[in-house]
Formats: sequence, C-alpha cells, structure tokens
Amino acid sequence: MTWNIAWSWQADGRIATVAAVEGGILVSSGLQLELLEADGGSRWNVDVPFKVHAAHATQGTIGLLAAHGFYLVNTSDGSMVNEGRSAPGGFSDLSPRPGGGWALAGRKGEIHLFSQHGRGIRRVDSGPVRRLVGWLDREHLLWQDPEGHLWCGRLTGEDRKRKLEERSWSWCSTLSQGRLLLQSSDGGLWEGVPHPFGWDMLNHLEHDSLEPMSAVRSGDGWWVLGIEGHLISMTDGPSEGGQDLPLTEGMNLGDLLVLCTPDAMATATRDGLVRRWTAPHLADAEREGRYKAVAEAAMARNWEERRQMFLRAQEAEDHGKLSLAIELYEALGRTEDARNLLKRQKEGGE
Repeated sequence: MTWNIAWSWQADGRIATVAAVEGGILVSSGLQLELLEADGGSRWNVDVPFKVHAAHATQGTIGLLAAHGFYLVNTSDGSMVNEGRSAPGGFSDLSPRPGGGWALAGRKGEIHLFSQHGRGIRRVDSGPVRRLVGWLDREHLLWQDPEGHLWCGRLTGEDRKRKLEERSWSWCSTLSQGRLLLQSSDGGLWEGVPHPFGWDMLNHLEHDSLEPMSAVRSGDGWWVLGIEGHLISMTDGPSEGGQDLPLTEGMNLGDLLVLCTPDAMATATRDGLVRRWTAPHLADAEREGRYKAVAEAAMARNWEERRQMFLRAQEAEDHGKLSLAIELYEALGRTEDARNLLKRQKEGGE
C-alpha cells in the first residue's frame, strides 16, 4: 500500500492551522487564508484582520476561530457569511454539529452552541476543555478536559454531562467513523469505539514507542503523524526493527495533518511547507469521498429554500420545543429525526 506526494506548496509565512475543505486544503498563514484545490491550484486567497488559529468546513461554509471571535466564510469565494461572534477570552476549538450548527469550546469553561449561520443559541457549562473530540450523534458531544479525562455531554435543552471513566489520556484523536485513537499515560496506544457511558470496544495497539501529534483515519486505516515528523500506519503494524516507514524516513513533515478524502491527506510544517499525499490503491474510495464533498457543497447551495425551516427545527429541538421540532422535521421529510424526538417526548415530555 503505497502513498505518494502528489504536490508540495510553500506558504509565504508561518502556518497557524490547516483544514480539509471539499477535497482541498485551507491554509492559514499570517493574516491570509488560501484555499488550495485537490490539484494544488488556488481557489481563492483572502486577507483577514486576525490570525486564524482553528478552522473546520461543513456544508459549504468554513468555521474560523481568530482572536476572540468565531466567523463563517463561504467555501466558494471566501466571503464572510456573518459579521462574527465573540466571547470573553475567546474560543479554543470548534466542531460542526451533525445536521447543522456548531459547538465551540470557550476559554472560560463553557461550550457555546451556534446555528448553522453562526447565530448564538446558548451556552453549556462544561468545565475547562482541552479539545472537542467529536459528536456521537446530534445530541451527544465528546470532549477532553485538561487532565486528560473524556466527557460526554447530552445537549438537548436539559443539558447533562458525565465522565466516561476515571482513566486519563495524555492524547486523543478526533472522532473518526465512530472511532478514537488514544495514548495512555504510560505511552501505550489504544483504539476505541466510545458510547455515552463508556466503550463498546477498547483495544491496545502494538506501537508503544510512538508519540503522536495528530492522526487521521483514511481508506486504509489510521495514520499517525509522530513527534519526529514521520507518518506511520497503524494498519501495517511496526516495521522491521521498529523503524518508521521508508516512505517518510529522513523527512520532517511537521506537526499538522488533515484528511482531505479517503485516499488523500495533507501534512504541513509550521514554516509553511504543505505536502499532499495520495494513495492510488484507494482510487475508488477517493472518488467516493470527492463525490460526497461535491454533493454536500451542492446541497448547501441548492437547499436555501428549505434552510430556514431546517434551522427552525434545530433551534426548536435545542430549546426543548419538541412538538414544533417534530412537525418541522416531518415537513422536511426527516422521518428519523422526527421519530427520535417522538421517543424522547414520550420518555420525558417537553
């Protein structure tokens, strides 16, 4: 299973963060944002007043964190969707919510919920957050606290949170396809499938000498960017003699890694060198991922006439107005959402 460098690109300044956007790569360098297409060409380049330190793309928009603010821009041309929102101390991390909307980790120990268009909904008491790990479903969000414990919050209007377990983790990946890669305090690597009350599966992996900086789950399994700047496959197992893969031996790939499509990922050094990696043996998965990215972008552009109804349904759900949310979801043909809310309504009422 061979991965190759498709192209390299050098930013003018120091890179603060990168993000996968519709099969391409968003690069934040200095006070500039540039979106690179899958072939390495530039889709757009815009100037920003503050350095963007975190970004995530979903449904035709990119969420940005810069200074104390949260901003949304269009993936098509980089134009602003709204004027931005801020909070005392600013935000440290962001995660798009399944079905639309955003969750942001505030630096004052709260998680802020926003609508798909960046309108504030409410704040949830979470305690200090090291990173947002990801959503198990629309209601349950995982995060890691500064001590390394994993928490799950049920964000349904009557918000609740609980610690998954007493064990702390020195590092964990973002949730990918329902799975997490974690490092325990003794240096051991683990793969787990979490649920709101614990683990469906938690297995120890044979890579104890690896110190991960970032990880993605591609079409052929987990890839980890280690502290030495090497890309290492968790699927292949340790290579002979415990050495890193020859593919990246002697290379410093930096400490930034994102998955663009199931067969393409990108690494970046802080000094500005971006490399795009592709895997010919995963061509079918790559096409699938590209089609999905294009379909999501098209849906975001073409569903404008239904967007407001959908946002009303989400906000009604977030505020506990389940009957209204059920009616709106049924009108949109989202029968599964309506069925889940009916079940909740029977269990606890509004």
